[in-house]
Amino acid sequence: MIQQIALEHRRRYGYRRITAELRRRGMQVNHKRVVRIMRKDNLLALQPKRFKVTTNSNHNLEIYLNLAARMKLTGINQLWVADITYVRLKAEFVYLAVILDGFSRKVVGWALDRTLGMRLTVGALEQAIERRQPQPGLVHHSDRGLQYARGEYIALLEKYHMIPSMSRPANPYDNASCESFIKTLKREEIYAHKYDDMEQLRTNIEEFIDEYYNRQRLHSALAYCSPEEFERKAEGQAENRGATIEVFVNNDNDEKISKGLLGTGTQMPSPSPDPFSC
Repeated sequence: MIQQIALEHRRRYGYRRITAELRRRGMQVNHKRVVRIMRKDNLLALQPKRFKVTTNSNHNLEIYLNLAARMKLTGINQLWVADITYVRLKAEFVYLAVILDGFSRKVVGWALDRTLGMRLTVGALEQAIERRQPQPGLVHHSDRGLQYARGEYIALLEKYHMIPSMSRPANPYDNASCESFIKTLKREEIYAHKYDDMEQLRTNIEEFIDEYYNRQRLHSALAYCSPEEFERKAEGQAENRGATIEVFVNNDNDEKISKGLLGTGTQMPSPSPDPFSC
């Protein structure tokens, strides 16, 4: 059964996910035994490689308050998280922009291009908007890179009544879910193949995201459900309210904390200046 699961997932699964999948199929097994069997059969997951950061935050454009770290999510389309990475092909580098739903970790939009121009990030955002049709009040979180701070991108967010949010300097943990997806994509798909050109890469990425990652791959942060399965389970349990957000008010005693809701029919409280903002 371990061999079957490993082959079904093209050696993308480590021992934790294989253990979880065995239990989903009705087998009670200790993870230590799974490790031992996988090591004996040379079925341990492929190991990751280091990847390069593509953020360029050396600009004078406006930096927005970090809201993502203060949100408590209750459903989908309350927080989207965006990031960019690069992929090395035989003769060139190409760039991938992705947008994840912060609640379910589902990839809701992505785009591939040969440059880091606005077409890359705007393409991913437009795809996400078309697929999800979010209500006003959604928070869009990213790093402080030039691609997300430019006027064209902010104007698109404002057009659909989204609230920009940006990470603090040198703090990748605010964008951890997107960083985690990129790491998974590179380890389980990109580093496991060689691509002749960008179109072949595009086809493989589309299959990985839409057919495998969103629908099949068990996610440890989602109690070992796939993103789409997690959304289906949460749909029947969702409360009729928006995400909770805490805003720390900067006053004389620095003790006051206000709480509000983001989402349909609610209004976000006016935040105080972020101590980490430029």
